Amino acid sequence: MSASQVVVEAPGAHRVEEHTPREPGPGEALVAVHAVGICGSDREVYQGNRPEGYVRYPLTPGHEWSGTVRAVGAGVPASLMGRKVVGEGFRNCQVCDRCHAGETTLCTDGYEETGFTQPGAMAATLTLPVRLLHALPDDADLTAAALLEPAACVAAAALKGRAQPGERVAVVGTGTLGMFAVQFLRAVSPGELLVVGTRNDREALSRSFGATDFRTRDQELPDDFDVVIETAGSASAARTAASLLRRGGRLVLTGIPAAGADGLDPTDLVVRQLEVHTVFGAPPDAWAHTVRVFAAGLLDPLPLVTHELPLTEFPHAIELVGAGDPKVGKVLLRP
Repeated sequence: MSASQVVVEAPGAHRVEEHTPREPGPGEALVAVHAVGICGSDREVYQGNRPEGYVRYPLTPGHEWSGTVRAVGAGVPASLMGRKVVGEGFRNCQVCDRCHAGETTLCTDGYEETGFTQPGAMAATLTLPVRLLHALPDDADLTAAALLEPAACVAAAALKGRAQPGERVAVVGTGTLGMFAVQFLRAVSPGELLVVGTRNDREALSRSFGATDFRTRDQELPDDFDVVIETAGSASAARTAASLLRRGGRLVLTGIPAAGADGLDPTDLVVRQLEVHTVFGAPPDAWAHTVRVFAAGLLDPLPLVTHELPLTEFPHAIELVGAGDPKVGKVLLRP
């Protein structure tokens, strides 16, 4: 098949069709897509259970991607031509109060995101505003770089946690985001780095990324850590994460559990003077931090990739992501 793209017509209905690149307009770049990751939210798009206003059909999905700039529009530096890049998904307005503060994921102009309301990267090319691009080193591994979008969300959490060298830090959750959290925290030279998960089979991987201790949540857990990043999104994860902290400790929540999860106890938060932060998406500074850490060799996404499939295998890839099989890590599509 020539250059192709995935189009989700409506929930449960998709086709793989010929792709025609869209020429970049002023301030835009056309990127040849190298690889695109599949996330739980792509599964929501396909199944039709993404919240109202957060998806627009028909749609080419794909918000975790890497590629190479092949063409640029007017007003774009020519030096970007041929560069390896990744890109932010949120299409912020740039003029509201929050955008001016650099908090682009809090843009008050409504929600627009690549792969959800705007054409995504499950296609041979992607055309998007150049301001969303982050250039990579020339020798960057583009397969690994396709995972930098989820990494950026974790970078936002790591920045909010403000872990200092020698502090005792912990991660709750052992999926892709949890493994990135371990790597970001490892990079600040913690005194201890505990990972709490549900399955022992993630211990070896956690330790390879820098964890000094691993426990499952049903084991006895400490209560004197300085910083905890929660990435699990299970009903009890936030409460487990808070229980690990010392008085005055810092908690960062990134998981989104289903309705009815165990809430944090406000009395406990106040009496123990805990500091609680939350993250949804990644603002530009978190993206820049991610690319910097990746370029420095402190972030290794490749061991998290278990499957690479062609675009035509889209439904199979979606199935793999939702099957809950411990052997399935990050699934990539290759246009």
